[in-house]
Amino acid sequence: MDMAPDPALKPGMGEPLLPFPGDGPDARWAVLGEAAAEANAFYAPDMLRAALDHLRGKQNVRLIEVFDGTRLIGLMPVTVMPRHGRLPVANVANWMHAHCFYGAPLIHRGDEQAAWIGFLTQLDAADWAPNFLHLRGFDAAGANAAALEAVCVSQRRRFAEIGRYDRALLRSDLSADAYWETNVRAKKRKEIRRLQKRLADMGAVESRTLTDAADLPHWCSDFLALEASGWKGQEGTALSCSADDAAFFRAATAAACANGRLHFLRLDLDGKPIAMLINFQHRDGAFSFKIAIDETLGRFSPGVLIEIDNLRAVQDDPAIAWMDSCAAPDHPMIDSLWGERRSIVQYRVALKGSGLTRARRATTFALASAVERAAAFMKRR
Repeated sequence: MDMAPDPALKPGMGEPLLPFPGDGPDARWAVLGEAAAEANAFYAPDMLRAALDHLRGKQNVRLIEVFDGTRLIGLMPVTVMPRHGRLPVANVANWMHAHCFYGAPLIHRGDEQAAWIGFLTQLDAADWAPNFLHLRGFDAAGANAAALEAVCVSQRRRFAEIGRYDRALLRSDLSADAYWETNVRAKKRKEIRRLQKRLADMGAVESRTLTDAADLPHWCSDFLALEASGWKGQEGTALSCSADDAAFFRAATAAACANGRLHFLRLDLDGKPIAMLINFQHRDGAFSFKIAIDETLGRFSPGVLIEIDNLRAVQDDPAIAWMDSCAAPDHPMIDSLWGERRSIVQYRVALKGSGLTRARRATTFALASAVERAAAFMKRR
């Protein structure tokens, strides 16, 4: 039975703040993930473990865990960053590797404020945590943001929103067909039907969803090759351009597939993939992770065509209430298909401490705020 948060609880008691441990904690992370106030597939055990095994590189990633007695109520991976935007100021930040598109920590539902008190208390006391806390990839309307703000107000801790953008979100009770008719302009729908017919004239078109785990390695190889065949391969940013990135991809998809969290779609022409799309589910939500297309067939908009299949898959699945596009702001393709938006924000949070550490942290926070105000003023001018 869950215990109510103890007002006298010392967050993190019983476990020191250490570099990321071995395999032991995975079970308690999984329990926390299923009871989390906010879904975050990127910090769920399957993806987080794969990232820590393959993507840490030279970063000293640390894990902050907050306990209520023996019950884990908060989990946040953090790392020290050498810069803060354009400022050469070190700071501690929630760890978001290159393939992580959401940064809200896992916090047990109902324990949001207790968990944030625990995170901040540990960081205040950490001699390795420089200057301030930089939090990225939060939902402005999420439980994490609300609890963090409430704790900062109650502790008289300085706190600032330092960035915000909107990205496409799919969240609707409409059927896929009704959603398509409602959110996509008639002219665009007509053009897409024309493209579908033209593509069908070239050969056999088949939409498929991964259903057999035995096929996953082959599908992963197809995705890596398809992504590398386009501009990402030319620029060296495709997953297959890095052995670590490719290993992370295979490990994350395998773990998610084993746990029933993977949604893997493909669109084939004469048996060869021309578009592939991957989603990771967590609790009642899902996160669109990567898409790859055959750019030689770009005139048929294969990315749009597979997104239509994705729309049907999501809207027909009662286990998925919403999907985050994880797209860049003002994305021309997905913004034209999905009508809802999610505001993604960044925060700077003051850290306390004692003596010279407290003074240094306060001064650096104030300096960063002053520089941003000056930059905003000059921009308005």
